[in-house]
Amino acid sequence: MNQNMFCYQCQETAGCSGCTKMGVCGKTPETAALQDLLVYTTKGLAAAAVRLRSEGTEVPAHINELITQNLFTTITNVNFDSEAIKARIRETLDARRGITAQIKDTAGLPEAALWDGNEEEFPAKAAQVGILSEENEDIRSLKELITYGLKGLAAYTSHAAVLRYDSPGIHAFLQKALAATLDDHLTADELTALALETGKYGVDAMALLDKANTETYGNPEITSVNIGVRQNPGILISGHDLRDLEMLLEQTEGAGVDVYTHSEMLPAHYYPAFKKYPHFAGNYGNAWWQQKEEFESFHGPILMTTNCIVPPKDSYKDRLYTTGAAGYPGCAHISEDKDGWKDFSALIEQAKQCLPPAQIEQGTVTGGFAHAQVLALADKIVEAVKSGAVRKFVVMAGCDGRAKSRSYYTDFAKALPKDTIILTAGCAKYRFNKLDLGDIGGIPRVLDAGQCNDSYSLAVTALKLKEVFGLDDINDLPIIYNISWYEQKAVIVLLALLYLGVKNIHLGPTLPAFLSPNVADILVSQFGIAGIGTVDDDMKLFFGEQA
Repeated sequence: MNQNMFCYQCQETAGCSGCTKMGVCGKTPETAALQDLLVYTTKGLAAAAVRLRSEGTEVPAHINELITQNLFTTITNVNFDSEAIKARIRETLDARRGITAQIKDTAGLPEAALWDGNEEEFPAKAAQVGILSEENEDIRSLKELITYGLKGLAAYTSHAAVLRYDSPGIHAFLQKALAATLDDHLTADELTALALETGKYGVDAMALLDKANTETYGNPEITSVNIGVRQNPGILISGHDLRDLEMLLEQTEGAGVDVYTHSEMLPAHYYPAFKKYPHFAGNYGNAWWQQKEEFESFHGPILMTTNCIVPPKDSYKDRLYTTGAAGYPGCAHISEDKDGWKDFSALIEQAKQCLPPAQIEQGTVTGGFAHAQVLALADKIVEAVKSGAVRKFVVMAGCDGRAKSRSYYTDFAKALPKDTIILTAGCAKYRFNKLDLGDIGGIPRVLDAGQCNDSYSLAVTALKLKEVFGLDDINDLPIIYNISWYEQKAVIVLLALLYLGVKNIHLGPTLPAFLSPNVADILVSQFGIAGIGTVDDDMKLFFGEQA
């Protein structure tokens, strides 16, 4: 096969089979290869950490952090900066040397835990350890499913750690599972079991992050968020990191600069702690993939705290800043100091010289229906179900993307019977959260729990409803799962739902390219995973002829 690279970890991978010349995301072959090598060396570090732990020595906290940040760096649309990734590989090799020096018995460690090349050797080694280095299609599929789930797990763990919430058990499992993907002797059944166990720790990580966010910033509450603009210059914050937002709001107080959220940062408006800032102006724009037009019209600086970065236009590249795991060549990167504090003065000073954002829409959107808020409405919701006012809940969570086929989700939301309620989280909501779908007895027909990170809220809500209705099986609830996916955080959410026993999940707009036919068959036969059809066909499938 004539190819410069191979990557199929996201939904938009070329031809739904794999990017081989250039990433659809904009990732170059060089960057793709370096990310492959970073994953490989991180797996080696994880294997060394597992061995050290097995000998009774505690793995240092900075090693745990390095492993999770490395995985986070390789999630789709997070980091395009080859030099930054090379630096991470060097740091990982240094850390691995330090760990292996402490191991009493290194016999049997995988090659990834022993390889020690210099930077000149990086390209050749990367070519040897890419995704296709595993020749068995089904074993490769399962190992990639686990690896992508672990990338999502690492992202959630990293967000919690920023707020000083951590779990040694999650780190120990993540490293064990990562090291297991280097084992050539594991069977398909053993890898399938490990994928489900990854889902179990996905639930744990989302619960930890939920605790970190709510104990730090309060429980999300029903909130109307302005989507218009004010007359002051502004800073736009995108990505997912709430701590970065908090620091930015603190540093912009009294500066005459407003702060707006973008895409997955919209749910920050639902947290009580952020409402005390009068210059926290509203949300600007839509899902991540429309940022080229929206960042241009915003006029002010943009802070990308995580994914999703689209390669920027020259017209605003000098206004695009990255931080944390995110990076893009030619864009300023803001690092934290030893105490985790970040200096955003460069953005603030630049913002003061910029025009106010151009208005691209007006009005409000309503959200804040995380589990605490939904459970406060539980009696009202249960009564609506028992009375027949609400026939079904439809989980339409996950990611948005550029594919034209994603218009299905807008059309699906419009076509839903009026006695249904949508439960959502993640940027998938931008396909329908500005539609006027009305309410049922005062309950809005779109209940937005928050970011993709907040998908835990949907699981908690389902489990609570199962308890309230006295059901033995979560699948007996009047809930339909029609989820859209894009990147690896969606993979850990899927594995978490499978671990919780949720069946008959519909996943679109396409099934993951990294699922081999045999692995896909396992998911279909054991869990009822299915794709999507036409809106008309799916309405008949979910609701019968009366829909």
